[in-house]
Amino acid sequence: MARNKPIPRSQRNIFNRGTKISRNSPGAKDDVKNISVGIMDMDSAIMYYFNEVIKPNVEINDEKVKVPCIYASPERWTQITKQGFLRDKKRQIIVPLIVYKRTGMTRNTDMPIDKLDSNEPKLFYSFQKKYSQQNRFDKFSVLQNIEPNREYYNVAMPDYMNLTYEFTIWTSYIEQMNRIVEKVNYSDGAYWGEPGKMKFRTQIESFSDASQVEGERLIKTTFSVNLYGYILPERFNNVSTTQKFLTPKKLIIREETDKILSTGLPTPSSKGSGAEFGAKDIFGISVGNSFILTQGTGVTISNTGVSFDGSSALTQTMSIGQDVATTANVQFNQVTASNAIQIGDSSTLYTSTGISGSIDVTGSFATTGDLTVQGDTTITGTLTANEFHTTFTSASIILASGSTRFGDTLDDTHEFTGSVDVTGSFSLNGYEINEISNDTSLTDGSATSVPTENAVKTYITDNVSNTATYLRKNFFKSSASITNATTASFTAVTASAPTGITSTTENDFVFFINGQYMEHNALAIQQKGSSLELHVATGSIGYILESDDEILGIGKFDS
Repeated sequence: MARNKPIPRSQRNIFNRGTKISRNSPGAKDDVKNISVGIMDMDSAIMYYFNEVIKPNVEINDEKVKVPCIYASPERWTQITKQGFLRDKKRQIIVPLIVYKRTGMTRNTDMPIDKLDSNEPKLFYSFQKKYSQQNRFDKFSVLQNIEPNREYYNVAMPDYMNLTYEFTIWTSYIEQMNRIVEKVNYSDGAYWGEPGKMKFRTQIESFSDASQVEGERLIKTTFSVNLYGYILPERFNNVSTTQKFLTPKKLIIREETDKILSTGLPTPSSKGSGAEFGAKDIFGISVGNSFILTQGTGVTISNTGVSFDGSSALTQTMSIGQDVATTANVQFNQVTASNAIQIGDSSTLYTSTGISGSIDVTGSFATTGDLTVQGDTTITGTLTANEFHTTFTSASIILASGSTRFGDTLDDTHEFTGSVDVTGSFSLNGYEINEISNDTSLTDGSATSVPTENAVKTYITDNVSNTATYLRKNFFKSSASITNATTASFTAVTASAPTGITSTTENDFVFFINGQYMEHNALAIQQKGSSLELHVATGSIGYILESDDEILGIGKFDS
């Protein structure tokens, strides 16, 4: 017989005893079991909910009779499909009866779960068990270096599925069928299942009715149920759905020592309250390769060249020739650097190519070469020069006082090439102007401001055009629904009145009910999102709204 070749050590799985935890250890029985949910659990949840919660029944001869609910096996479903009903062993038609069958199962893509590998799923939900059997006799307030043991459990994430079921109900009378359908429909959207176990949300589709006469009168109703469930098998190969983990109570590190543990008895406390242990040197650690510090250029070490192996304490003090604190005066023979930054002003940088940033000179400044200024130059004192050479590009003159007059008659012409900046007022033929305004709303109403073209155009566009558009709006809408005896709802939005016009109210609408005009003093409107509600004071108008009323509104709807 052929034999398997041994697996190399490098390819063997590493055995970790910490993960091999007994779920039934003596004295600490684990009552947390593997959580599993199968297809039969969801089938059973429907059966339990029908028999114990819905409890369908009918009245026959003034007596309540329980309607049985059974799962259709392949043989039963074949008979139902061919004959349209189900017979018992005596060939009698079973009525009343509820039969259901699972017709399909698909994955719920709205809640995707990516396990990567089903043999080793990586998606878990972790929770801690608050009480541990192993801690029940420990008093951690007096124990030293011992922590409470904690139990953690990892529960694998399930696969979310959509299951569809088809139901068929048979009764003898329509009244009996109505009572069963009412109970079933009332359970739509509920969580079906047994208390203390898994429950699943369900959704019932539409009911379809049919009648037939086959020896006796039968009323038949069919409907389908969507069940939003999940599958979590108890074992897939060797994977458990619930895994247990324990934290250690005490961590012990073992080392070789070069000293014997000290022994002794406790000595009385100086406070006279019991006994205390004195300080004890338990053990020391020494290293085979010593650690040595040797002083170098500019650095002095108090114990230079002395080796340190950990057997005894060693203090080393390192120092340099002078104080180099931020407040000290440091002196060097020569300093070479690529650049320097002035303390307190990081924007000034001294480099070999020049100075970038600002610099203030207190005292005289003399240069034997040329002086080139790339930016502006401001001189607060007197500028004395032997000769001026000016390349005129622009000029600004600030006069401390005085006035400047151009021309002396009305036929003088003054031409300017470039921009004119006027600070103050501007007078034209006796009218004073102190501002060219770009106020697009023209709210200032100033008599000394001239509006720009943009301000005038924007004002006309935003106000005159919007006002004209608002005044032309006149649409009609029919009510979408009558929510109660006093409220009608329109799928519409009221038009917003532009600035300067009274806000839109019920007076901007005319309402008719079944062709008759509705008085305004009994009406009020309210905008709720995309719906306009009409509130009617029934005491003033003399009637209430009914669901079949037709209400027509004409007025300032937005569209």
